[in-house]
Amino acid sequence: MSKFLEVIFISLCTFLFCPSIACASVDIASTNTNTTSSTQGSSEVPAGKYDWNSVMDAIIEVESGGNNRARSGSSAGPMQITPVLVRECNNILRKKNSKKRFKLSDRFSVAKSKEMFLLIQEVFNPLNSIEKAIRSWNGGVHYSVKRTQQYLNKVLEKMR
Repeated sequence: MSKFLEVIFISLCTFLFCPSIACASVDIASTNTNTTSSTQGSSEVPAGKYDWNSVMDAIIEVESGGNNRARSGSSAGPMQITPVLVRECNNILRKKNSKKRFKLSDRFSVAKSKEMFLLIQEVFNPLNSIEKAIRSWNGGVHYSVKRTQQYLNKVLEKMR
């Protein structure tokens, strides 16, 4: 019963304080740690209809505390982007016949980092699932729900 009340409370707060998020809110009831697969349901928004800024800003806060020069292992910048992600973005751009390419140094730019995030979402998250976006940013395209639960909770908390 307490989980149900928590979901109602969070939904009500989201609707009252962040109406733009409420229209595309994550199905929090299905994000418990016993879940074995990603939920899609109510967290999906038609392609091109979601403003990712609140999600990206929350990820930046969790990943680097807003420090553009942050580094951790091979990850760098405000969104802690890896060289593998930069290569994947460039592969996507190549397939789109775009002449644009990202450099490793672009990871330190908030604007370029956000561009990479949006490109990844466009290709790997065409239904704009907020939960999938957050989990995959932490755990990759084939993320583990259990291993990304704590990260999801942190990002959602920053979005409030």
